[in-house]
Amino acid sequence: MGLIRLDKKRVDPRFFLYAYLSPQYQEFLRRQTVHGATVDRLLLTEMPEFLFPCPDIAEQTAIGTILGALDDKIELNRRMNETLEELARAIFKSWFVDFDPVHAKAEGRDTGLAPDLAALFPDRFGDNGLPEGWDTAPLLDLANWDNGAAYKNMHFSDESDALPVVKIAELKAGVTGQTKRTNTQLGDRYRIDNGELLFSWSGNPETSIDAFVWVGGSAWLNQHIFAVRENGCRSKAYLHTALRFLKPEFTRIAANKQTTGLGHVTKGDMQRLFLPEPLPELLTAFDQIVLLIFERFRVALEESRNLAALRDLLLPKLMSGEIRIRDAEKLAGEAGA
Repeated sequence: MGLIRLDKKRVDPRFFLYAYLSPQYQEFLRRQTVHGATVDRLLLTEMPEFLFPCPDIAEQTAIGTILGALDDKIELNRRMNETLEELARAIFKSWFVDFDPVHAKAEGRDTGLAPDLAALFPDRFGDNGLPEGWDTAPLLDLANWDNGAAYKNMHFSDESDALPVVKIAELKAGVTGQTKRTNTQLGDRYRIDNGELLFSWSGNPETSIDAFVWVGGSAWLNQHIFAVRENGCRSKAYLHTALRFLKPEFTRIAANKQTTGLGHVTKGDMQRLFLPEPLPELLTAFDQIVLLIFERFRVALEESRNLAALRDLLLPKLMSGEIRIRDAEKLAGEAGA
């Protein structure tokens, strides 16, 4: 690693960060990369000679402030979504794992719920150890699990009508300049759009096995990712909450099969993973709560994606003078940053 210490009289640190990470400068750095047998690297001895865009310091500061406001809003959305997910998981755990309302009623304690909601929970447990009248169902049966297509090099295209091919990298970072595209249609079930619930079932157990809500627009789904679609048993909001709650279990399952750094969760694993099956009225009540949480979560994801796109659009235009600071400030303000 190398450390760059800036002359703050000449370079605004926030501006430097955005300019350095911009697609234009990253492409320049790729052209300077030395490709070795095992690793690629930049020659640090040559880096001091690399040319770097430097408008006057006042303009740099203004550009950094505008783009920083967009990133601040993205970070605020990220923290809010963490809180929303924690809330949904806490309700799921209390109702369907720890059975807190049932224990409270069985012990004669207040459930802490509204009376009409508390009435949906039984006040005793059955012989199966579950709340009376409840059963279990395999996770696999609660949705349709459509695996992505096996897109290959012959399918990829640079044509204008080609759509992104979503792999695990796109689930984490969104669609980038490195994303492969295709206009080959291998089947409508592989087509995804905003709001689709996706489950990455193969990869590094700690970082890749997870559930995602897609907000990257129309795309094609690659293999190793399930599109998790409603089949009438559970809502998308329930499925998202359950999958996020079960992430530690998925990590354990995948780690037990790990080879060369990769693990996986199969449909067979999900067939053996059982979840409580409460009465339909309680599932309806749960949906009424988590659907609101899920929708706010989805809207924040889409807003952050749009803010990031605006940030990436503004940077080269601001640096080239194609757009004025005042106009950029107006666009950022209209975007809610």
